[in-house]
Amino acid sequence: MKYPFILCGLFTLFSCGNDQKKTGMGAEREVREIHEKIITIDTHADINVANFTPSINYTQRLKTQVNIPKMEEGGLDVAWLIVYTGQDSLNAIGYDKAKANAMAKFNAIHRLCEEIAPDKIELALTSDDVRRINAAGKKVAMIGVENAYPLGEDLSNFEKYHEMGARYISLSHNGHSQFCDSNTGEADNIWLHNGLSKLGQEAVKEMNRLGIMIDVSHPSKESMIQMVELSKAPIIASHSSARALCDHSRNLDDEQLQLLKENGGVVQTVAFRSYLNTDKHEERTAYLKRLYAHIADSLGIDWYDRSQVQSLDAVQKETYYKNYRKVKGIGSELIKTKKNVPEDVSVIDLVDHIDYMVNLIGIDHVGISSDFDGGGGIKGWEDASETMNVTAELVKRGYSEEAIEKLWGGNLLRVLDEVQAVAKKITKS
Repeated sequence: MKYPFILCGLFTLFSCGNDQKKTGMGAEREVREIHEKIITIDTHADINVANFTPSINYTQRLKTQVNIPKMEEGGLDVAWLIVYTGQDSLNAIGYDKAKANAMAKFNAIHRLCEEIAPDKIELALTSDDVRRINAAGKKVAMIGVENAYPLGEDLSNFEKYHEMGARYISLSHNGHSQFCDSNTGEADNIWLHNGLSKLGQEAVKEMNRLGIMIDVSHPSKESMIQMVELSKAPIIASHSSARALCDHSRNLDDEQLQLLKENGGVVQTVAFRSYLNTDKHEERTAYLKRLYAHIADSLGIDWYDRSQVQSLDAVQKETYYKNYRKVKGIGSELIKTKKNVPEDVSVIDLVDHIDYMVNLIGIDHVGISSDFDGGGGIKGWEDASETMNVTAELVKRGYSEEAIEKLWGGNLLRVLDEVQAVAKKITKS
């Protein structure tokens, strides 16, 4: 199987001359052996239902960051495909509209696994399923729900989502939901519930009863604290990093990380540029913005700031997106030869966050996620085909095979097992 990967400067560690070549080859072999042996799990990949049809789907090497060919190329074994719905008004009309969106995504995932490519990918509901499907040589799909908003105010909908395969749910996204406050409240210090609403408290209990992991990546800090206090099972942060290294409200601060450790949960370090190094990301983004505008001007192309795009008519938008790909392609080639180009956020930054959190809360409470097709992707791990680069950087930092196995999914599966065990106890009692 072909694994195209960069190795992120792995071989620069070693001495010069013949020894360098020999040791470098040995290191590459070690990375490949570890990566092929362990089960690699990415806990967050967004989807577009347009890519789940008989003619356009994940059996093809689409431009999406995640699809089966790219998973095979990069040795990514498990992708949590996300049922995401944006926030709208907290009323029946909004809930009904959101429900239709969520159902379409659930149905798309099932269609992929049951109709389009059952010989290539299968839906897993337990850790045993993951191992069985992986051993059979197929890719594994799991389902996470990003924002409980579509569930409305009927708690029985949690059981319906569970029956459709949801194994983690976030009670909010970008905006306060009927269940809890969002991290976005930090921007204006306006809160709706001061943590969990009464409905949110019942939702935590219901997820414990059903064996659904509680995701705290988007809820506010106070919401997260209250969830930990109330939950009888471990929680997860499906795609967050360390706030101590990058001061973004989507990341977890040291107090939250310690609470997560005490709870027995896991934080899935996310490969999202602005959540890993906001300053570096913004400096490079500003540089590229100027570069793209200069290229467009030299080509006589109408160019717009991203904030202006939504105001364009359909024809203008189509032209812009077509030109954007062209201009970006030219820019990507130019920066290879230009000097003083701001550094990009990379796999090195991702593993810096992993290092920090492992040192703070221990190897048993840290994992890895991408947020692919939802804004994620960094230099060295731009899509699923480059997944082995993360393993290479972990090997470079001295992580053992056992530690890498935990980071790449062992910890997450352990939490899933514990959450489902708690559900069985609650059902028996």
